[in-house]
Amino acid sequence: MKKLISFSGKGRRADIGDMTIYRLLPNRFADAAGPFVFLDHIAPTIVEPPINDKKRGTGPHPHRGIATLTYLLNGQDVHLDSRGNHALVSSGGVQWMKAGNGIIHDEYLTTDPATNDNLTHGFQFWINLPSKNKLEDPQYLAIQAEDVPFRNLSYDTGWMKVIAGKFDDLESIIPEYSTQFIYHLCINAGKQFSFSTKSGLEYAAFLPLKNMRINDAEFDEGEYIEFDRNDGTIELHNNTSDATDILIFGGERYLEPIVAEGPFVMNSRQEIAAAYRDFHAGKYGKIGQL
Repeated sequence: MKKLISFSGKGRRADIGDMTIYRLLPNRFADAAGPFVFLDHIAPTIVEPPINDKKRGTGPHPHRGIATLTYLLNGQDVHLDSRGNHALVSSGGVQWMKAGNGIIHDEYLTTDPATNDNLTHGFQFWINLPSKNKLEDPQYLAIQAEDVPFRNLSYDTGWMKVIAGKFDDLESIIPEYSTQFIYHLCINAGKQFSFSTKSGLEYAAFLPLKNMRINDAEFDEGEYIEFDRNDGTIELHNNTSDATDILIFGGERYLEPIVAEGPFVMNSRQEIAAAYRDFHAGKYGKIGQL
């Protein structure tokens, strides 16, 4: 049986500087999909010359209680944080940062000289940590495109990347604190791909660039789709004349209280107050300049 669609919709605009951003999570129907409590789509943008002056980001800011995951489809993402991590990933790469008990970071997008397309495009997820892990020490990983698990699908159907979690024999190196997954699939024109979902997990999808037929319903570019919680299959059918990308993500439902304010996601108002207090007391360290 195919899984039913609970709801679908497009994200709300939440631009930062000159970056066009659509906030997909939280939305008016859902606060989370599995452990993911926040998802921004950084819309594809052609960066006009002079390229070297275009550093598009948020500026230094703190986090506590979550892990951030930035998945870059196009461009380069430069990261710096108050624990001394400084790295760059290029198109197809992933930046993962466990904020834990507190960190300040800065990251910006710019173009990827290897692609010569002057394009930036990506996603940022926030992964809510279980209460027992929220105050652990921060961690950081920079994963280049060639290290993201990848395989071609059978019968020239397309390909799959496992950004987080695992699918069959593909497994990401990103740590898990509860079951989580982010799959990037590209389905070739006229092809179909289906898979069975796992019991007890939440599933959502997003179409970043083009339309697709999902479980017998048509969805548009820019739509966020959430499935019901019953077991079943997800069937993707690309009935267009071009290859189409889709993100499938979710995982184990977060059952503890979720209290979010600004850059902090904790389990109570008291813990949010402590997060702000420790930040203003300088306990998250200091960060240099990118």
